[in-house]
Amino acid sequence: MNAGNAAEQVGSRGPLDVTRAATAVLDARDLVVGWSPAARRLLGYSPEEIIGRPLTTFLPAAEAAGPMWSGGPPETSLSGSEPRTARHRDGRLLPVAVTVCPLSVAAGAPAGVPARILVAAHLDAQQVWESQQAMLEGLATQSPVGLGIYDQDLRLTWANSAFVKEIGLPLREFLGTRAEELYPDGGFVTEGYPRTLDAVMGRVLESGEPVLDLHFVGQQPSDPGPDHVWSCSYYRLHDPGGQVIGVCEDAFDITARYQAQQRLNLLVAAGTRIGTTLDMAVTAREMTEVAVPDFAAAVAVDLVQSVLAGEEPEAGNGRLPRLVRVATRSAGDPPDAVPDGPYRIEYPPGSLPYRSLSSGGTVRAEGSMVVPLRAGGAALGLVTFVRRRQPAFFDKDEIALADELVTRTAVCLDNARRFTREHSAALTLQRNLLPQHLPEQSAVDLAYRYLPSDQRAGVGGDWFDVITLSGTRVGLVVGDVAGHGLQAAATMGRLRTTVRALAQLDLSPDELLSRLDDLVGQTAGGRADTVGADAGPDDVATGATCLYAVYDPVSRHCTMARAGHLPPAVVDAGGGLCFPELPAGPPLGLGGLPYESLELELPVGSLLALFTNGLVEARGRDVDEGLEILSGVLGEHRRPLEELCDRALDALLPGGPGDDDSALLLVRTRELDTRQVAAWELPAEPAAAGTARELATGQLREWGLEELSYATELTVSELVTNAVRHASGPLHLRLLRDLTLLTEVSDTGHTSPHLRYAATDDEGGRGLFIVAQLMQRWGTRYTPYGKTIWTEQAFPPRYPGAPRPVD
Repeated sequence: MNAGNAAEQVGSRGPLDVTRAATAVLDARDLVVGWSPAARRLLGYSPEEIIGRPLTTFLPAAEAAGPMWSGGPPETSLSGSEPRTARHRDGRLLPVAVTVCPLSVAAGAPAGVPARILVAAHLDAQQVWESQQAMLEGLATQSPVGLGIYDQDLRLTWANSAFVKEIGLPLREFLGTRAEELYPDGGFVTEGYPRTLDAVMGRVLESGEPVLDLHFVGQQPSDPGPDHVWSCSYYRLHDPGGQVIGVCEDAFDITARYQAQQRLNLLVAAGTRIGTTLDMAVTAREMTEVAVPDFAAAVAVDLVQSVLAGEEPEAGNGRLPRLVRVATRSAGDPPDAVPDGPYRIEYPPGSLPYRSLSSGGTVRAEGSMVVPLRAGGAALGLVTFVRRRQPAFFDKDEIALADELVTRTAVCLDNARRFTREHSAALTLQRNLLPQHLPEQSAVDLAYRYLPSDQRAGVGGDWFDVITLSGTRVGLVVGDVAGHGLQAAATMGRLRTTVRALAQLDLSPDELLSRLDDLVGQTAGGRADTVGADAGPDDVATGATCLYAVYDPVSRHCTMARAGHLPPAVVDAGGGLCFPELPAGPPLGLGGLPYESLELELPVGSLLALFTNGLVEARGRDVDEGLEILSGVLGEHRRPLEELCDRALDALLPGGPGDDDSALLLVRTRELDTRQVAAWELPAEPAAAGTARELATGQLREWGLEELSYATELTVSELVTNAVRHASGPLHLRLLRDLTLLTEVSDTGHTSPHLRYAATDDEGGRGLFIVAQLMQRWGTRYTPYGKTIWTEQAFPPRYPGAPRPVD
């Protein structure tokens, strides 16, 4: 028989009960004088085969564990039950439990008179029964789990020792009581179940479905102090006939575990809900929302005023720093209940906040606790926790929890403070890096938009620029640096400054990008010397892209080149749109391949759109789709440029900034009126200087600029003379009346004159020095056919100014 079958045969009286076990009646000489049917089933002997034979027939003496009954006095015989080994009729050995009960017989009774009864049963059945008895005894007296049995009227009929100890009264005083009478103010906190004890037990009694691990919160009857939490389970009970007799409840006090879990949950909530933004006021408010009402009834957060401004915490200097109340919350407040804004707050000497701020430690009193906000050893502010329930004092575990909450908040606040400081620096950087006021020029009308993806920092890696060049030309730039924020902005600033410096050399677009590529490559190769040993990956502009275009309003030609950047969109005056097949060239810093320029003739009123990929490329939308949308907007090219900029952003970025910065520069071309341009070709001979002077002064009289004749004659004479002496081929003289008076002399040479100081005994070398003193600016630009020396003079104060170029 296995243990499971044995268990089925174990009743409340045990397997050695004489009414069910195998019994043998023995006389004083241990001869069998009686044999039960159960003995025959267990050992196989029929009464006829065993009666009259000795005990050793089925229970050999040699197998006994110690002295057995061997004719000794009854008091020395076996008592209780012990394991033995019996022999079956077929020779098998059976482990059995055996007990012997002596009978009252006279001394010296003859053979055949019953002297004792031997009872035997399978050993495994006996062991199962003894284990069950021990278990029942343990549940009743030793178990920490409270057990109670309620009848069908839900009144208590039995309880174990743990249950009685929980109630704190003798069992007889509360037998027959309903559960809700024992815990009148408690209730279940597990969702999906009735709140009352009677309702839960009634459901179990009716449905038969057990209910497990419900959390019940209430006061302990024997100790009406703080609430306790119990894990409760309920299941229906049946009698041996299957009739329902009641409900069993087991309950285990899990208050300590529950509180630990609540503290852990609070810390988890703090980790996910505090610091979701880099706004200090929002971070402080998030902390109060986490702590109320699960930890305290009310919480207030005060920050040092300098910290709120993004500055370093104020030093001690013997005085307490000024505090600003930034967040407060009380139990029962609606979710959006916050102060109208930060306001100053002062605490009198001796108050808890005053003591905490002056000592730098946690201070508590009945119903209140103040914990300092600290980061890097410096005080950022204070957090005040207020409690209105019992116990009023915060215990050591709650103090540790408050310290953890405040520490996490302090880290987030310090990050927000650093961000506030960097944000101010980024805004300052933005004001200095991006063009705030585009230069005055007459070559084009323009409008622009810049939209950084990092709206909090307000600056990114994309940029655009408009650069005034000699000869009324204008340089148009748009570029893109990988990354966002302060580092990308700093890199962008270096590139923009470099482009402006190179543009003043009047380089062609392809030459400018080649030199820019060389400089970026040198920076990437030696960044420890150029940007510092602590520079991050965004400090080097390797992989940045750029598009540079030069538009000349006199010739209406636009020359452009690009370094890995998207080509511009060009819309002619009739509305025809195209993206020129401009050679891409590698991104800056990669080197290897040359850059190529493309020259286009743009009729007056043509629209040119320069942009970065953040404008046309977005998550879920490829570049081609974005270009098609942009083309649709630019199709209405006659609209004002500002309106077209807004329409482009609405169509391409309807939800605001995307994952990348976006820049857009719209340009509508103009043309200088022929009345503002005078040009002549001169022979490369000495007489050309006189001819040039006459032509220039005559043109100035026509323009009403006689006041500039003297300086212009000297300039033209010196430049033409130098061209005749040092160059060859035909010479060209050109005067431009734009926002200033421009004088240009072109030749076929490629050697630029140098300004120098002539000695007192030198016969020449003073002409260019004189020109530099007379002119507002001067310079050299190179063309595929030679060079041009140009000068610029401001108009006289009373001169009405040049007419605006024609549209």
